[in-house]
Amino acid sequence: MQTEPQRSLRVVTYNIHRCRGLDGATQPARIAKILKRLSPDVVALQEVVGGGLRNKGQEEEIAAYLNMDAVLAPTRTFRGRLYGNAVLSRLPMNNHIVCDLTQEGREPRLCQRIDILVERHPVHIYNVHLGTSASERRRQAFKLASFIAEPATGGSKVVLGDFNEWKKGVVTKLLSERFMSLDLTPCLRWKRTYPGIMPVLHLDHIYYEGAVSIVDVKISRRLPVLFASDHIPILAELIITPGGERTT
Repeated sequence: MQTEPQRSLRVVTYNIHRCRGLDGATQPARIAKILKRLSPDVVALQEVVGGGLRNKGQEEEIAAYLNMDAVLAPTRTFRGRLYGNAVLSRLPMNNHIVCDLTQEGREPRLCQRIDILVERHPVHIYNVHLGTSASERRRQAFKLASFIAEPATGGSKVVLGDFNEWKKGVVTKLLSERFMSLDLTPCLRWKRTYPGIMPVLHLDHIYYEGAVSIVDVKISRRLPVLFASDHIPILAELIITPGGERTT
């Protein structure tokens, strides 16, 4: 019997804090160098400063360094420039869709979705940045879950980003009912990712469903990584097995 092809997909979630490090320096090149060491196929970035009249967007600078394409989903402006989430990818991206999660009186938030093909199998990537208030996230959770669970969206799904939830709140409960959650405990001795220099909270998460298996996870503790942002990137190496079943 012919076996279905498998394809490795390396995904990263990283809140880059406007590329402003804990040393006060704003350096997109530093973020790009950190990402290059991870050799990602897809990167979900949060807190990205986009382009302005005289400047390229940080997502453009980082993508150019990595030889990737980028798509920005702005939530607002920051000092005259667009600001929001961005997805970078080595694979062609299709169907860029945005779900507005903004709650009245709070900072604008969204979930960004792009679609890629892995061995002709559709994989939907969701890039999330939720609010800092528990009541805000509670309202965002139901809208986010509805957006991700859209029945017309077939194929496998990978949901990643900064959820601002370090305890098992409504968002965790809703997503865990349907999705597998990346558990860092078996993979890493130290799984916290915020703040960068001395992480005490685990805010950045990855969920997945479909023909997806996780085979490796990496969180770097190199000194440049600890200073580059107030978050630490998480790399997950996935295996996409079209027509197959999840193995982990």
